[in-house]
Amino acid sequence: MGTIDKTVRIVLALVAVVLFFTHVVSGVLGIVLLVLAGIFVLTSLISFCPLYWPFGISTIKKKE
Repeated sequence: MGTIDKTVRIVLALVAVVLFFTHVVSGVLGIVLLVLAGIFVLTSLISFCPLYWPFGISTIKKKE
């Protein structure tokens, strides 16, 4: 997982958390966003996305 991918995931997770705790999003949608935020943070920390693997996707820049 590349640096840009990690950064985007962290930013999206932060936005989801802020929206939930400011009561902009609540209920089931809020809980779903919090779960997705947790998954985004976890995959960013371990630098691995299980959905990328079966499709052979890599966001790491290749050195030439």
